[in-house]
Amino acid sequence: MLQNVITFVHGLLCFAIVALVLLQRGKGADAGAGFGAGASGTVFGARGSATFFSKLTAVLATLFFLTSMSLAWFATRPQPAVPDSIVGVPEAGVDADAVPALPESAPAESPAPVTPPAPAGE
Repeated sequence: MLQNVITFVHGLLCFAIVALVLLQRGKGADAGAGFGAGASGTVFGARGSATFFSKLTAVLATLFFLTSMSLAWFATRPQPAVPDSIVGVPEAGVDADAVPALPESAPAESPAPVTPPAPAGE
């Protein structure tokens, strides 16, 4: 059950990270982009201030990492034995010892081959 919840949260984090990355402006979209390619990073300094979106992306990436590690832990845990078929599993509420066993029958002997009688008149 917990693994399903973590998988669901992991999927939500995937979509949230993709959405946040697509909402952020690229480095070439700054005010200095009009001065030529690659010059936009040097107009207001080599590094701008961290925005709310970049901080939120870092938090979501950390949560994504944690959910990835927890799902990997769940995947390496030994799984409980599950029967391959329901044929060998007794029904719920029925004690397996209370059900009488079928009697074992002796192997049937094959009868001697029967030959048809000879036709009369030959």
